[in-house]
Amino acid sequence: MQFHLNGFRPGDPSHHRASRDLGDRPTDKVDVLIVGCGPTGLTLATQLAQFSDIHTMIIDQKSGPLKVGQADGIACRSIEMFEAFGFSEKVLKEAYWVNETTFWGPAEDDPTMIARTGRIQDVAEDLSEMPHVILNQARIHDFYLDVMRHSPNRLEPRYDRVFIDLRIDHEQDYPVSVTLDHHGSIETVRAQYVVGCDGARSGVRNAMGAELVGETANKAWGVMDILMDTNFPDIRFKSVVRSSEHGHILIIPREGGYMVRLYVEIETLASGVRAKDRNITIDELIAAAQRILHPFHVDVKEVAWWSVYEIGQRLCPSFDNATGDHPATVFIAGDACHTHSPKAGQGMNVSMADAFNLGWKLAAVLRGQLPRTALATYATERHGVAQDLVDFDRHWAKEFSTCGNGQSNLDQRRFQDYFEEHGRYMAGVAVQYTPSLLCKEPVDQSLAGGLTVGMRFHSAPVIRLWDARPLQLGHCLKADGRWRLMIFNDPSDPSDQSSRLWRFCDWLSDDITSPLNLFTPRGADPDSVIDVRAVFQQTHRSIAPEMTHPLLTPKKGSYRLSDTEKMFCTDPCFDIFEHREVDRHRGCALILRPDQYIADVSALGTYDAISLFFKGIFDH
Repeated sequence: MQFHLNGFRPGDPSHHRASRDLGDRPTDKVDVLIVGCGPTGLTLATQLAQFSDIHTMIIDQKSGPLKVGQADGIACRSIEMFEAFGFSEKVLKEAYWVNETTFWGPAEDDPTMIARTGRIQDVAEDLSEMPHVILNQARIHDFYLDVMRHSPNRLEPRYDRVFIDLRIDHEQDYPVSVTLDHHGSIETVRAQYVVGCDGARSGVRNAMGAELVGETANKAWGVMDILMDTNFPDIRFKSVVRSSEHGHILIIPREGGYMVRLYVEIETLASGVRAKDRNITIDELIAAAQRILHPFHVDVKEVAWWSVYEIGQRLCPSFDNATGDHPATVFIAGDACHTHSPKAGQGMNVSMADAFNLGWKLAAVLRGQLPRTALATYATERHGVAQDLVDFDRHWAKEFSTCGNGQSNLDQRRFQDYFEEHGRYMAGVAVQYTPSLLCKEPVDQSLAGGLTVGMRFHSAPVIRLWDARPLQLGHCLKADGRWRLMIFNDPSDPSDQSSRLWRFCDWLSDDITSPLNLFTPRGADPDSVIDVRAVFQQTHRSIAPEMTHPLLTPKKGSYRLSDTEKMFCTDPCFDIFEHREVDRHRGCALILRPDQYIADVSALGTYDAISLFFKGIFDH
C-alpha cells in the first residue's frame, strides 16, 4: 500500500479523503443507480466508490445490512479480486480454508455403510496464489461496506427502498427515471445508468421486459448450517458422501471451527411439484443426513439456518436494454440474469465477477475515457460466462445425483476424476474472453504462453527492486480503474541505454504519439491512466535501481516524489519467466485491463501495436 504521496496524513491509510462536493450532490439525480445490496451490487458499488467524480447510489428493499447469508463458498479468483479492493487478508484470516476434498461411498464389504474412497488437493499447485475458502456471505458484505464508507465518496446504501418501475427517455441527459417506494412515500431518481443486482426475482429485469429462460429439475435438496456432535472423521474436510440407498451429502465445514453446512439430497419430485409444496421439515433433513452418514452418529445440537430448494438452471437472453437505435442504459447482473444450483459454489463468485467486469467500464465511460460502445462488451463477455456456468452446473448436478447408488468403485472414481478435472473452472480462473474492442486477438501468444490473452493475469512471486521485498506481482493490480502495461524485459541490463527496454521507455515517455502522452490528462500523474511496470530477469542485487530508466521511477503527486514500486526481479525460488512461459530472448509487453484481464501481448518495443490498441479504445 502506498500513501503520504501528497503529504503526511495520520490514521488508517485505507481511509481516503472525502470528495469535496459530497454535501452538494442531489439525491434525485445520480450517475449510476444500483438496485440491490447483495454481493453483486456491493462489488459494483465498491468499484464505483473509488472515483470521486462519479455519483453513485445503491438501494435495497431490506431495512439494513445482511446478518446471515446463504452463500459461503469463495473461489480463488474472488479472493484475487478482494485483494484488488484491499480486504483479502481480512477474509483469509476469518475464513475456513478448503485444503483437501474427501470422497465417501458404499463400503465394499458392507454397502449399507459408507467408507472413504478418495482424497484430493482442493486447489491444484500454482492455480492461484489464493486459496478456496468458506465464509458467511454477510461478512463479505461487511468488508465491502467498510471499503465503501471510507472511499472518496463515503458511499452508504439507502435501505427500505422498494423498486417499483423505471422509464427511459433517451432525449434526457439522465435518461432512466426510477420509481421507488420508501415506507409508502414515492421517490423518483433519475440516472444515467441503472444496474439491477436484485436477484432471481429482479424487478429491474422485469422492467426491461426480459425473463429467465430454462428449467427446474425435479430433484429436491436441503441445506442446513448446524452445530453437531459426530464421529464422522472428515467433518472438517469438504466431503462428497454417496450412500448406496439413501442419497448424497455435500459437507462444507464453516468458519469458526465448529459449524458445518450440509447439502442433503432428499427426493425426486413428481412432475409439476415444487420443493416448497412438499413442506419438508428440518427434522426430515436431519433424519436424511443421519441415514446417509450411517454408521456414524449425527447429533444436531443447533440449526443456525436451513432451506429447501430444487436444482434448476436458467439464463436471461439479454443482460442489458441495448437496441439497434440506442446503447444500453440499464443492465442486470448476478442472479438477476443467471440462476443455478448452489453445490458447485459458483453463484456468488460469478455474480461478483459480473459486477467487477461492468464496474470499471461504467467508470471509464462516465469519466470520458471509453466510448459508450465499450459497454456492449459487458453483455457479450459475461453472457458467455453465464452460459458456461449453466452448462457446467447442469452436468455437475447430474454427475452428483447419479453417481453412487448401486454403482461400482470405478464409477465413483470417475466422479472424483471429474471433480478434479474441473478444478480450474470451480476456482474461477478458467474464464477467457473472446476478442473485442477491449481484448485483442493475440498475434504471438508464444511470447508468454502462460499469460493468455483474454484470461486473468496469473500472478507469481517476484522481488521488488528498490527494497528487496518479496511479493505477488498480481497484488499491484488494484481496483483503481487504471490500465497496466507490464513489461517483461529481455536478458539485457536494465541500465543499458542502448537496450530495447530503454528505447521502449524513451518512446513511452518522450514521443508525442505514445499512449502515455496522448491519453494522460495535462497535469495528471504519468501513471494515472496507464501504469507502466517492469519485470527483470536479473536478481535484485545485480541491478542498480538508480541507473534504470526514469519512466520506471516516475515523479508523482504535489511534491513530485519518486515512485519506487514499479520494478521487479525474479524470485530465486520461483522464476516467473519460466513458470509463466515468457520468452526470455524477446521479452514482451502485456496490456492489462483494469479488471486484471490480459488485453494483448506483444513483443518488447512493438510500438505500433501498443499505440493502435490504446487509440482504438481511448481515441473517440
